[in-house]
Amino acid sequence: MMVVNIRRLRGLIIILLILFGIVYFLQAKWFWRIFYPWPYKQDMIEVAVNSGVDPFLLAAVTKVESGFDPYACSSAGAVGLMQVMPDTAGWVSQQIGFKDFHVDLLYQPEVNLQIGCWYLSNLLNEFDGNMAAALAAYNAGRGNVSTWLSSGQWKGTKKDLKNIPFPETREYLKLVFRNYEIYRYLYE
Repeated sequence: MMVVNIRRLRGLIIILLILFGIVYFLQAKWFWRIFYPWPYKQDMIEVAVNSGVDPFLLAAVTKVESGFDPYACSSAGAVGLMQVMPDTAGWVSQQIGFKDFHVDLLYQPEVNLQIGCWYLSNLLNEFDGNMAAALAAYNAGRGNVSTWLSSGQWKGTKKDLKNIPFPETREYLKLVFRNYEIYRYLYE
């Protein structure tokens, strides 16, 4: 006859419940959305659709650039959600007919998103839809990326990131691509 130890059985059941709970939380999208929120989601979707940019890509770039902080300011002088450089913002505002543009407007999420997303769309068009090249240009400048591509130093692919000469840009692309996949998974 088998004797059942109630304490051991209870302990085993508790351990199994804890393991099932952990597995449940780790696969639950709502749980991961706590760590990957999407503030300004409606604004981003609207501006992305109007610019022909994937909204998940816009979310990933914004998360990496500023962590969704509209008041972020980099040591290089980039401003707002998408960390747009003032000179770039001035050029974009002329291209899109934004009257009375002033750098302080970049702290307004809707303005920053409009300008940053238009610029990202412009880079995607310039690099024939090559997301890796457009993102590299967003971070390192279109001139640098054009030079890398024309010299053959970088092929412009995700698989060839190791050949990007700027370590910051290599890491930037890795982060954006990772966040892009996460946002697609969590919010699609």
